[in-house]
Amino acid sequence: MRSIEVSKTIQIPDDVEISIEERKVTVKGQKGTLTRDFSHAPISIKLEGKTIRVWAEWPRKKEAALVGTICSHIENMITGVRKGFTCKLKIVFSHFPISVKVENETIFIENFTGERSPRRVKVMGDVQVKVQSEDIIVQGINLEDVTQTAASIEQGTKVKRKDPRVFLDGIYVNEKTEGMEE
Repeated sequence: MRSIEVSKTIQIPDDVEISIEERKVTVKGQKGTLTRDFSHAPISIKLEGKTIRVWAEWPRKKEAALVGTICSHIENMITGVRKGFTCKLKIVFSHFPISVKVENETIFIENFTGERSPRRVKVMGDVQVKVQSEDIIVQGINLEDVTQTAASIEQGTKVKRKDPRVFLDGIYVNEKTEGMEE
């Protein structure tokens, strides 16, 4: 039996400004501004003072699940503009020393398993990538962009045509945290 309404609320911190315009949510904070469009989802979003209410009337199973998903996205946006997100990756090699360079919006992974041409990974969105000896630090205010960039770097060093139990070389996600290092 379907429920009449599924509803969730989100408390807005004092140092964050939120505006909602036809299911398009804009979050402003000290780190920056994020905008996301939820017009594809059959749910309602309303700003009521210092709370956001997300609900669906007479929802099916997927629509009820979307209420929680959209609340999580908005909470991640709030966390992003207040603290930011950081992913740390570790460069691991035993056979060939891997070197990583960042130029503009592209990451070059050189000498991976002795390959002559560098592997290229695209940086998603407004994300900063720093290389510190054996670590790569990916930082930004949008969680999806930060984690997708980190995952793309990890996938960019996938071992092909060799035994992955022997060749453990690669770049691996080591740590995911809230907050950005200065």
